Amino acid sequence: MPRRDILVSLLERVILLHTALVLASAPSWAQTIEQPKDVVGDKAVAESDTDLAKQLQNPVGDLVSFPIQYNTNFGYGPHRGTQYVVNLQPVIPFHVNDDWNIITRAILPVVWNPSLSPAPAVPVGIAPTSFTAFLSPRHDANGWLWGVGPVVQVPTISSKTLGSSVWGGGPSAVIVWSGGPWVAGALVNNIWSLSGTPSPAGNSFATFLANPFVAYNFDSGWYISSSPNITANWQYSGTKWTVPIGGGVGRVFQVGALPVDLSLSAYYNVIRPSVGGTWQLSTQLTLVF
Repeated sequence: MPRRDILVSLLERVILLHTALVLASAPSWAQTIEQPKDVVGDKAVAESDTDLAKQLQNPVGDLVSFPIQYNTNFGYGPHRGTQYVVNLQPVIPFHVNDDWNIITRAILPVVWNPSLSPAPAVPVGIAPTSFTAFLSPRHDANGWLWGVGPVVQVPTISSKTLGSSVWGGGPSAVIVWSGGPWVAGALVNNIWSLSGTPSPAGNSFATFLANPFVAYNFDSGWYISSSPNITANWQYSGTKWTVPIGGGVGRVFQVGALPVDLSLSAYYNVIRPSVGGTWQLSTQLTLVF
């Protein structure tokens, strides 16, 4: 199937899924007319959606969830094309004992690239997977939670043009504060390749990530947030940093018995490498189990 047809099919499925979820979450006129409104029940649901939103905004929250993030990077590559990245990001906590959790987070990127000529590129493929395991307290201290642990880069690439073919690893840490409607904090990590060749055409790497985040939660599961991924490629010969600014809006709601978080955000890269994207539009759908 041609690349354009694949992208159109993917976009259609995302739009249809999002539309179906919104329609399924909205009460019908018939139900509103035929059933008496349970004010206490509605308030409890609204409060639970807001509380759930705050837990999902916490990277070491004690929830099993499956975020699916769809990113569109505009102005990417030497010809300023559009790159599409779908991140599959399962989060699974493990209870060590009454005091400690291990929160595992994985990110598997599926990438659609524009032409990067004269550099080689494939139209679509899988990039390296990152896996993090945070050791974190099960209970906060005056609203504060933290987590530390290793981050591992797994060479799940389907083509050598989509990333390194060697394993990598390093430390990761996160700190979070929750109070009232606010959730704020930062996650950082640094990954070094465990082998490989350190040359422009080699497969060694050294990368840094800082993810500061802040969210303000309203009633009924609505929130506004900013969560830019500030990155650095230590081995890149030009501008090493990508620094985005921006934010977005989202809502947690119920689809039957399944909680869902849907958000939309946009970021502009004020600092970027010469072939880096200028700005990004991101849609995220999170299923909570």
